[in-house]
Amino acid sequence: MLIGIDDTDSPLRMCTTYIGTALARELRSASFYVKRLFLIRLNPNIPYKTRGNAAVALDVEGDPELAFRIACGVVERMADFEAENTHPGVVVTKERPPAEFYERVVKDICELGEAIEILEGAGALYKGYKNGRGLIGATAAVCSQLEDHTFEILVYRKEENLGTPRRLDRGSFFLADAATYPHTWDTVDRANDLVVCAPHTPDPVLFGIRGESPFWVAYARAFVQSEEAGFEQIFCTNQGTDAHLIDSPGAVLQENRSYLLEGLVASAPKTEPGGHVWFALKRHGITIRCMAYEPTKNFREIVRLLIPGDSVKVAGSFKKGSINLEKMKVLAVSRVCQMRPPVCAICNRRMTSAGKGKGYKCRTCRSRSMEAEIVEVSRKLEPCWKETPPCARRHIAMPLVRLREVECPSEGARDR
Repeated sequence: MLIGIDDTDSPLRMCTTYIGTALARELRSASFYVKRLFLIRLNPNIPYKTRGNAAVALDVEGDPELAFRIACGVVERMADFEAENTHPGVVVTKERPPAEFYERVVKDICELGEAIEILEGAGALYKGYKNGRGLIGATAAVCSQLEDHTFEILVYRKEENLGTPRRLDRGSFFLADAATYPHTWDTVDRANDLVVCAPHTPDPVLFGIRGESPFWVAYARAFVQSEEAGFEQIFCTNQGTDAHLIDSPGAVLQENRSYLLEGLVASAPKTEPGGHVWFALKRHGITIRCMAYEPTKNFREIVRLLIPGDSVKVAGSFKKGSINLEKMKVLAVSRVCQMRPPVCAICNRRMTSAGKGKGYKCRTCRSRSMEAEIVEVSRKLEPCWKETPPCARRHIAMPLVRLREVECPSEGARDR
């Protein structure tokens, strides 16, 4: 059977993955065979999400009705029901519902009634708490079939440490990254000298390491020195897969969806108060504002190198009429030419201006020319992918280190 859980956390405490892990431990104690746990990131633009909009699914063998009672009991005991926007959902199904619903929930906005219709069709056991909205994510989690997937090991705090500052050896994370990158990623942000895999929120997660296989995330975890952990769990996940992107849509974009768009730069980048940088992208005869916000740090320097006429592909969420950039591929750069005085054919020395509209003259032999020399200016920008730094990356966004389409081999490498 598949068990799905969603919307049990809040910005102040608890974590849906923690509840999923606690459920797995309880099921094992009750003699269930828990084969694998899944961490499923859903549409990151949903207005009522708590943090990363994650649901969990468990692949389990045993009695579905008993599993449902245990799952509901764990959620009722541990979920943050006091939070206004927390509305848990629990699903147990013996058959996997159509994967199309997962695809819709990760890219679009779905209603509770659609989830219930899917569950009824599958003969699933389900329970929604409060307004029941968590059933949408719980249903999507049990529908998911991850053709592309990664892994994350999540290490949780001991209960007596919750609410206190995390005790972590910062240097050990950089050692873990050095030993395992590019098989793991987003453990640290070297350009900005930050540890990015440990949260700052008061939830039970001590840290999490993402990578391409259970071996690599476990190997990286072994380097980390920290306070004593309570327990830990490796999840199979859709993180780092770009599953949320709608590729090459028509001219009309919908709010709170994420897109992959190709077009031409239509305006020189501008920097707004606060350090936000934007440019206009033209596609299908329509101009769209593309934003690189201040938290994207050094990525903004790449955006500032664009000029009108450059051909680019951009990825990001569409909110309030703007694409919030997650990464960008420069497809082709425009030529930039400038005029300068020609070289004298007699003296082989560069001429000077003879005055407005009078061409050029040689100071040595006094010969003249009306033709300027046209030279192409070298640009610092070359065609290839560029991405926001790890400190600004979304969970579901694919880092360039695992992007199949990267055309610049050096882009995945870093100075060490």
